[in-house]
Formats: sequence, structure tokens, C-alpha cells
Amino acid sequence: QVLLVESGGGSVQAGGSLRLSCAASGYTYSVNCMGWLRQAPGKEREVVARIYTGGGSTYYADSVKGRFTISHDYAKNTVYLQMNSLEPEDTAMYYCAAGGPTRCDNYRGQGTQVTVSS
Repeated sequence: QVLLVESGGGSVQAGGSLRLSCAASGYTYSVNCMGWLRQAPGKEREVVARIYTGGGSTYYADSVKGRFTISHDYAKNTVYLQMNSLEPEDTAMYYCAAGGPTRCDNYRGQGTQVTVSS
């Protein structure tokens, strides 16, 4: 089992920045992918970004490309999501996810709320 603990959510005005963190513990040797999902009220859950911890390759949803950056600290088993130029449409509950070898969401954190006001 892998435990994921998120931090860093909050409320900001449009154009502001937030940095989310997610620390993984437990059987992390089984994890080769970590990422972030989000879900806004009344909307489907979407993949925001993911990173493959071995090679460092990344994926971003089109809606966040150029504004969000995902990174991974191997020594700390922690993944970060730097979110810049935030928009009200980014308001959602953000969940950390991790998995492997073929999926990136075998495990999910409790979530952290991000609210962007206009």
C-alpha cells in the first residue's frame, strides 16, 4: 500500500500562484508514475499532469500547459505541482495520484482544495 499526503492548496486571486506537494510513503518501490487529478463540482475528474519518476517524462492537460509544472524529488518521494497564472476555471479539489507499472492512479490522496477568485 502507498499513502499519499497532499498539502499546499488554498485560495488565491486570478493570476496568482500556488504550489501543491504530495509526499508518498509505504511501498513506493512499486510506483513509477505520480500525478495530479482534479475535480470541480458538477464536472468530471480530469488528469492535470503526471510524471514518470524513472525517466522524468511528463504529461499535461491542454488546459494547464504553459502554466503548471510538475516535478518530482526522488529522495523525498514527493511530487510537486507549481501552478502559475491561475484562473477561476482551475478551482477544484486536487488529488495526488500514484501507481505503476501501467497505471498512474492505483493510489490516490485525500485531496486539497484550490479556489481561484476573479
